[in-house]
Amino acid sequence: MSDTTNKKNYALPIAMMFALFAMISFVTGLTNPLGVIVKNQFDVPNWMTQLGNAANFIAYAFMGIPAGMMLKKIGYKKTALAAIAVGFIGVGIQFFSGQLDNSSSFGVYLAGAFVSGFSMCMLNTVVNPMLNTLGGGGKRGNQLIQFGGSLNSISATIVPILVGYLIGNAANAKISDASPALFIAMGIFAVAFIVLSIMSIPEPHMEPAKAKTEKDTHSALSFRHFILGAVAIFLYVGVEVGIPNFLNLFLTTAPDASGATGMGIDAAMAGSICGTYWFLMMVGRLFGGILGGKYSSRTQMIFVCTLALIFLLIGIFAPTTSQISMPVFKSDISFGMTTVPVGVMFFVLCGLCTSIMWGGIFNLAVEGLGKYTAMGSGIFMVMVCGGGILPLLQGGVADIFSNYIVSFWVVFAAVCYMLYYALIGSKNVNTDIPVE
Repeated sequence: MSDTTNKKNYALPIAMMFALFAMISFVTGLTNPLGVIVKNQFDVPNWMTQLGNAANFIAYAFMGIPAGMMLKKIGYKKTALAAIAVGFIGVGIQFFSGQLDNSSSFGVYLAGAFVSGFSMCMLNTVVNPMLNTLGGGGKRGNQLIQFGGSLNSISATIVPILVGYLIGNAANAKISDASPALFIAMGIFAVAFIVLSIMSIPEPHMEPAKAKTEKDTHSALSFRHFILGAVAIFLYVGVEVGIPNFLNLFLTTAPDASGATGMGIDAAMAGSICGTYWFLMMVGRLFGGILGGKYSSRTQMIFVCTLALIFLLIGIFAPTTSQISMPVFKSDISFGMTTVPVGVMFFVLCGLCTSIMWGGIFNLAVEGLGKYTAMGSGIFMVMVCGGGILPLLQGGVADIFSNYIVSFWVVFAAVCYMLYYALIGSKNVNTDIPVE
């Protein structure tokens, strides 16, 4: 069979992986606008608004390694089907929490976010190595991950806008107001389960029934560039979700509420502004996918990390009194102008930079791992818990200094490490380890 035919046969699996990529961000993105609801419904400090987000991401720490093992034992398709079923249950629990009174709904909501995190971890473990493998690794593998990430960003763009529109006035909103969005998520899971169950998926990393029993003296952790890449992923996910989460809190918090600096605008407009961040991530991933065949992951990472540091410095130091009109992605799927502080615009522009970081780091970290790629993907998923831990730290800084903008120094430090990884840490210095 020719190479051309093989590529044509991969079109349907690639399309399914793209769809799963979109599901991941839709469910994960729900914790952003729900954080605003939690702050007002339960009157909690800033760090507690991130507990739903933390529950979702910390689940990765528990499920990352088991997900990698599932990938090797039962393959991509069965792992993905199990993940979809778990995700349906997790979102269902979050919906149920909205039907309870305040005394018990917060704990049930956190449990639902935690269960959803198991599902997102399992799906991520499937999608990334699958796309990298179908693309043949290298630049082509990075291209597929970036294109899949574009759909991921489209979903992330929709979520804050949709929920912001549903809750209207954040000060009076409750979790139950977000029920329509939760129903949509459950519907997506149901359709995906049916489609995937009748689809044939390549299984390049599944162990044969009679696998060799001798113990392998090496693992993904034997590679320095993989370990440093895992740390980079830990920080990156925290950066990706921390920027829009705290931007949303800054925008919706009244100027003197709880001693924190804020803008006090309505949740719908704040959702549109944060949705624009995710929209720019989609744009960045599209360009990353197009340029991925020409520029290496390392080159792209160096460029976007440097640019992100510049944007963050402007966002932190620009006075909030300096206003500018910027286009935002609105709930009616159109663009409109709104006036925001200059710093807010540059925080939003960071979406262009964070767009390709996941694919770039993943591609650099698994390059040269060969047979250790599947388990390496599981380990990577453990480190995604940084998306829950780093925002908690950022929330603590916001509480200590009573200022959301100061908390973005946590993001700045994380991006500095990612630049180091792109420049130095991503080089494979363990090429003597057999990987076939």
